Amino acid sequence: MADALIEERAALMGIDMSQIDLDSVQLPPGEDFGIISDDDDLYQEDTLELDTGLGNIIIVDNLPVVPREKFDKLEGVVRKIYSQIGVIKDDGLWMPVDPDTQKTLGYCFIEYNTAQEAELAKEKTNGYKLDRSHIFAVSMFEDFDRFMRVPDEWAPPETKPYTPGENLQQWLTDEKARDQFVIRAGSDTEVLWNDARQLKPEPVHRRAFWTESFVQWSPLGTYLATVHRQGSAVWGGASTFNRLMRYAHPQVKLIDFSPSEKYLVTYSSHEPSNPRDPQRVVINIFDVRTGKIMRDFKGSADDFAVGGTGAVTGVSWPVFRWGGGRDDKYFARIGKSVVSVYETETFSLIDKKSLKVENVMDFNWSPTDPILALYVPELGGGNQPARVSLVQIPSKEELRQKNLFSVSDCKMYWQSNGDYLAVKVDRYTKTKKSTYTGFELFRIKERDIPIEVLELENKNDKIIAFAWEPKGHRFAVIHGDGPRPDVSFYSMRSGNNTGRVSKLTTLKGKQANFLFWSPAGRYIILAGLKNFNGQLEFYNVDELETMATAEHFMATDIEWDPTGRYVATAVTSVHEMENGFNIWSFNGKLLYRILKDHFFQVCINLLCSSSFYVVDFMERGCFPGLFLTPFYF
Repeated sequence: MADALIEERAALMGIDMSQIDLDSVQLPPGEDFGIISDDDDLYQEDTLELDTGLGNIIIVDNLPVVPREKFDKLEGVVRKIYSQIGVIKDDGLWMPVDPDTQKTLGYCFIEYNTAQEAELAKEKTNGYKLDRSHIFAVSMFEDFDRFMRVPDEWAPPETKPYTPGENLQQWLTDEKARDQFVIRAGSDTEVLWNDARQLKPEPVHRRAFWTESFVQWSPLGTYLATVHRQGSAVWGGASTFNRLMRYAHPQVKLIDFSPSEKYLVTYSSHEPSNPRDPQRVVINIFDVRTGKIMRDFKGSADDFAVGGTGAVTGVSWPVFRWGGGRDDKYFARIGKSVVSVYETETFSLIDKKSLKVENVMDFNWSPTDPILALYVPELGGGNQPARVSLVQIPSKEELRQKNLFSVSDCKMYWQSNGDYLAVKVDRYTKTKKSTYTGFELFRIKERDIPIEVLELENKNDKIIAFAWEPKGHRFAVIHGDGPRPDVSFYSMRSGNNTGRVSKLTTLKGKQANFLFWSPAGRYIILAGLKNFNGQLEFYNVDELETMATAEHFMATDIEWDPTGRYVATAVTSVHEMENGFNIWSFNGKLLYRILKDHFFQVCINLLCSSSFYVVDFMERGCFPGLFLTPFYF
């Protein structure tokens, strides 16, 4: 791929490559012309931690010190605790004894069959309270050398003089009130101003080989993140986009920011040495500003594959979901019959234990409050109904519960202000041969959290898409079974303000399968992507009228700008033809069109930060092999 790129650029410059002997080209001593050698990593000062093959051994400290006569009892207790987590090898539990006193030394070594079992044992039992005086401190045996490198005497850290940094949100002060967006095409990544008045984008910054897979804005637009084989990096500034921090995580595949940009979650999966073993997953949570790892999680792919809305290689992403509003106070993950909720003050479980919920299938945080919505499917062949529960964190108090009967499937949708929760419920008919769909609508901010049931006029209509109006009280539903489904709009407020849901209108026979509300509400795009080949209808929900209809043939992506003034539609390299993007006004006027060969990605600042977008991007195969050289990491 690199040779093809060189030949392409040579052709553009009118250079005949067949007349050049590349082997004869020599650079002046000490000069690399910005071309980084593939061998540079051999000269890096960072010491590599070699695999000692002892990753399946843990050290358990703070055990009771007992004499010989109580040795077997203590060993039995330890073995009972740790054999529940994995298989301990024969003679794999060793408890050293002081030769003078014939008492144990207060620690032991445990050897498991696999490194995954050892890491899980550390995760599960570090901090385990055996009794009031003995709280386990568990370490990996491989960490012993690192502990030994700690100096015996403390030395104060070197004090560095303060140097003021660049304003990372300088783009918000643009005199023309323009938005920035980033695109990737070929080997180049470009940050651009959307200059709608000039009917063209204005370049801000451009680099070749800036990322090896994708780029992602942070939720508040402060950082632009790139992904590389060695880890991830964030960049920012008014125009220079200097590297601000890097986060070492070999073979990282996915990243996710916390809502307030305080933390960055990185994910990688690794093939096991034994093909019969599952893939090994590593997840790190970094402090964005310092680059420090605040918490890591390791295990098999099966440990992280429960629940979720998008999956990559069997793992649901994002594995951790952030809650508590914009404070980044909590994050949680779903497990087998548990939801593990962590708080970021100590990065440990709340109350040091997970929330037990038998057969929990899915959960979602309120966007603004520390409230979890949990879904549990039917159990016992329908004898125990499915249910949706609202749980307050950190008290773990159940605020509301709704039992659901004959449930086939269930999806939960929070309104952006956390005022409402819509639960889409697919139910079996009495014959169990077909299903129909209804909605359970929770009014979260009202007393006792009342619930209202909404059923479509035609119960047999298939629900194709659902979307809340951002910060509003309305929602839209695409429903129907034919090639031209209907689109209905509802309001959580009725005309006489009785607190009942009311239908505003139904648009018949639309070529639409996706809904894209303006971030400011009021306007929505009814989009026909995939099989509908890029049909677009710009609709004013206030006036209940169509503003414009248009087409962006073969469009794969649609993004609003954060103010709701402009819309970008794109055809990425999923299709071989017509790659590029269009910029539209909010009311459907085409402002300008840019064609780009090998067009991979467009992200508008403050919008393109969704983990689900990244997962969708990967599943559609848009990460090209072209980005192979990590020039800037």
